[in-house]
Amino acid sequence: MRSLPGVLGTAAPVHVAPMAGGPSAPGLVVAAASAGHLAQLAAGYQTVDAMTSQVAAVRAAGVEAFGVNLFVPNPVPIDPEAYEAYRAELEHEAGRTLPPHHEDDDAWADKVAALLDDPVPVVSFTFGLPDRSVVRAFRRRGVVTVQSVTDPVEAVAAAERGVDVLLVQGEAAGGHSAVLDPRVPVRAVPLVELVRSVVAATPLPVVAAGGIGGAEDVGEQLAAGASAVAVGTAVLRTDEAGTSSTHRAALADAAFDRTVLTRAFTGRPARALANAFTRAHPDAPLGYPALHHLTRPLRTDAAASGDPHRLHLWAGRAWRAASDGPVADALEALLA
Repeated sequence: MRSLPGVLGTAAPVHVAPMAGGPSAPGLVVAAASAGHLAQLAAGYQTVDAMTSQVAAVRAAGVEAFGVNLFVPNPVPIDPEAYEAYRAELEHEAGRTLPPHHEDDDAWADKVAALLDDPVPVVSFTFGLPDRSVVRAFRRRGVVTVQSVTDPVEAVAAAERGVDVLLVQGEAAGGHSAVLDPRVPVRAVPLVELVRSVVAATPLPVVAAGGIGGAEDVGEQLAAGASAVAVGTAVLRTDEAGTSSTHRAALADAAFDRTVLTRAFTGRPARALANAFTRAHPDAPLGYPALHHLTRPLRTDAAASGDPHRLHLWAGRAWRAASDGPVADALEALLA
């Protein structure tokens, strides 16, 4: 097992993965840190001011060991005709007007600048590879850098950029796949095999993620060569998570009986509980972040009305293991 650098090496070997869109609230990060576990804020979809406010809230609670996750710009272009066809389909279903084609880079440069100006202990990257200059700049500021990868080829490319740690995400993970090229089908490789292949391909320490539901899963990944694991779905129902009430209820509802990889909500493959929306749009086009902006009003309406069948119910394959109660208890059970 390879040693993790900085605060990653002093934390318990079960980390809390960053989950954009609300779950990774400051309260979750603080509670996890108070129990000895490394957790990260999710800067994705937030403004720079919102990100820095959350960082300030975590620090105000006395937490020094935490991280921030950034979406690296890696747009998936969509043909204008394909966009308009999907837009028309969704407008017909919803009976409302939806936004025109819009692309952005999630305020990447401004977020990087803010975190270089006021560094946090860990910065992690997903969706794309940052430039070497960005990685070097963070490392000069004493920041540990982590890159999400989904196969050995991506791992080697990330190592060449100079990052410190690899977050190896298996296909069973909930939410967006970290695959660098979303046009390539997500391969169903068992996480333990994926971890072994990445450990063999690079000298970097590895954190394993995707489908971790119990202490046996944790032990299996550590035995395969991971230095730690990261969990997301396992803590979505905990007291401190910023998960919506509709999402929480669905995770515990026996009517939702499987997960699927879907592009329907954001134009990028993501694992969610199968619902009416995923069933209605199995062939949704690729196109991120364009489709994220297109469906956002529908998802906002669904959350407000408590409709789980029009909401993105991100969940990994081990979602049945997610429990309510304090996050410290959920994490402690994974260390049993």
